[in-house]
Amino acid sequence: MARLVGINHVALEVGDLDEAIAWYGRFFELELRGRIGDRMAFVDLGDQFIALSRDATPHADRERHFGLVVDDKAAVRRSLEEAGVELTRPPNCTFHDPWGNMVQVVDYREIQFTKAERILQGMGLEPEKTESALGELREKGLAD
Repeated sequence: MARLVGINHVALEVGDLDEAIAWYGRFFELELRGRIGDRMAFVDLGDQFIALSRDATPHADRERHFGLVVDDKAAVRRSLEEAGVELTRPPNCTFHDPWGNMVQVVDYREIQFTKAERILQGMGLEPEKTESALGELREKGLAD
């Protein structure tokens, strides 16, 4: 049986690719990986990516969501608040984009998700994991 080892990508349905890229670009540094005309756009997330898929009738699902890992969750929260985006109460940082996609922002330092040292160096990041996150990693034999 195959083991799950990560996520290759997540596709979000949006009404307009250019509007979605501009909207998300207000809160996150985006690097466009490529496009398929006006149907799909691919945005790099370090060594992973997210796909934006044009759908004329996107729909919200009350519990469906995805989590974006960032190096500074507080900065994202401030940007979203300044833009008038409705958010969950701290310490959570969850919101809906204009197309109904629910997004949860998590801080790299606070979760068990980890990247190889070389990947972090290549991205210019040196975040220290919290004791709680290190505890989760130790429990699984993934940290000293």
